[in-house]
Amino acid sequence: MEQMSILVIGGVAAGASFAARARRLSETARITVLERGPDVSFANCGLPYHIGGEIPDRGALAVQSAASLKGLLNLDVRVQTEAVAIDPKGKRVEVRDLASGQSAWLPYDKLMLAPGASPLRPPLPGIDDPRIFTLRNLQDMDRIIAATAPGQRAVVIGAGFIGLEMAEQLHRKGLGVDLVELQSQVLPPLDPPMAALVESELRRHDIGLHLGDAIARFESLGARLRCHLASDKTLDADIVILSIGVKPESDLARAAGLELGAKGHIVVDSFQRTSDPDIYAAGDGVETVDRILGGKTAVPMGGPANRQGRVAADHIFLADKARPYPGSVGTGIVRAFDAVVGITGWSEKRLAAAGHPYETVTVNDSHHASYYPGAKPMTLKILWEPDSGRLLGAQVSGSEGVDKRLDILSTAIIAGMTVEDLCHLELAYAPPFGSAKDLVNLAGFAACNRRDGLVSHTTELPTDPQVQVIDVRGKPLAEAYPAPGTTINIPFPTLRAHLDTLDKTRPVVTLCAFGKMSYFAARVLSQHGFTVKSFSGGLKANVDPRTPGKLPGA
Repeated sequence: MEQMSILVIGGVAAGASFAARARRLSETARITVLERGPDVSFANCGLPYHIGGEIPDRGALAVQSAASLKGLLNLDVRVQTEAVAIDPKGKRVEVRDLASGQSAWLPYDKLMLAPGASPLRPPLPGIDDPRIFTLRNLQDMDRIIAATAPGQRAVVIGAGFIGLEMAEQLHRKGLGVDLVELQSQVLPPLDPPMAALVESELRRHDIGLHLGDAIARFESLGARLRCHLASDKTLDADIVILSIGVKPESDLARAAGLELGAKGHIVVDSFQRTSDPDIYAAGDGVETVDRILGGKTAVPMGGPANRQGRVAADHIFLADKARPYPGSVGTGIVRAFDAVVGITGWSEKRLAAAGHPYETVTVNDSHHASYYPGAKPMTLKILWEPDSGRLLGAQVSGSEGVDKRLDILSTAIIAGMTVEDLCHLELAYAPPFGSAKDLVNLAGFAACNRRDGLVSHTTELPTDPQVQVIDVRGKPLAEAYPAPGTTINIPFPTLRAHLDTLDKTRPVVTLCAFGKMSYFAARVLSQHGFTVKSFSGGLKANVDPRTPGKLPGA
């Protein structure tokens, strides 16, 4: 064990984390890290921010080098060295020095596969044009920087997390930006209303949004590149960024006969062992357990990759003291100008597609005490199992404090908490930081009200003329921003005095700006014999981003 020879294929997140932990656990193990590129242990999540100049120092992204890792951890780091084949029976890896072209076989006792995932590059006509870029490493970043200048036009294909970061940073650099997304919304992992704030913010900054459309082909026009969309629309650009997803780099594993999942990810156990007990794998190229509902999932993010690398090293050197990797929940956050949105766990559309029962509620409030200067609005949506009340997922949007609530809810999901538990979470409170009843608590209150049968919710405004839709906002607000369809404006403070103007034989839907007053109104009406539902989340959570300032259907 003490003279163990360890090979690591891939020297960024999972591979570097594994190698560092392995060295801390064993001073005598021979640890060799093979990296195909020229850099190791760099901060790939920071690449877009250097492109836009928000991180001015390129060196800040190069966390370590081959030399520094040798000095700090006594690792034999070989950059520009490609692993070309694995011989599991002989326990050796064929490597090629990309500078010299020479190949050799390196033996191992334990092998870590951390090749990551590569950006998708579909076989479209014109896709090989040199002005079409993907972003994976420092060299990709350098090429994008060299190819961009203020006044140019960029087309970003894909409106996921990286696509939004690139759109923001290219705009920051002074480029005009068009964003193309196959789905009918930005940030497809989120439920559509929760992406509305980001869409509105992108439009406010003149980002051209082309949603529900796809890239079909590229055409060179000499100095510029023409992007042909499936809708027959064309967009001219100086540069194109492809950000439509990633695929696991599992060709080595496949050729070595290791078990792969349905989508090509490397199958591992809870200690990151592959189907060969002497070969481990971690990072974007593996599939792990979904921590919420079970089954398999793949979460291509830096956090899970680093933790998986640590688990594998512990299993090799700590034996029965090693703790298994418990799985992933999928927590992500992104900023687009002044809008921030994040998700943890399952979304409503995923749960619906999987046929898993769920309930949901959306609440709105300020990110800290509303009377303290600088309070910013925030929207929070939670999903839970109807029978158990166990949390299944959450989404948060706003401009400040989003990360705090998202981290709370991710922790609650991992802990198996219920909506009842949210009611009594004791969170840090002082006016500059939060509220006596935090938005997380309010979400728990609203969910419990629903579970207790105190209120029925709807997420759609009715089109049936028999339904009485009552807008309980104040008259000035209701007139300035009228709700769609036919509504009756009865400000909540006057509702009890106007009960005799309503028809008890007809159902009622109450609505307001944020959802709170419509709930209060629904409680009043239900106790006076009305059949009533409250419009969940209020009109604030359902602003149509395609027509800023207007409500759905207006």
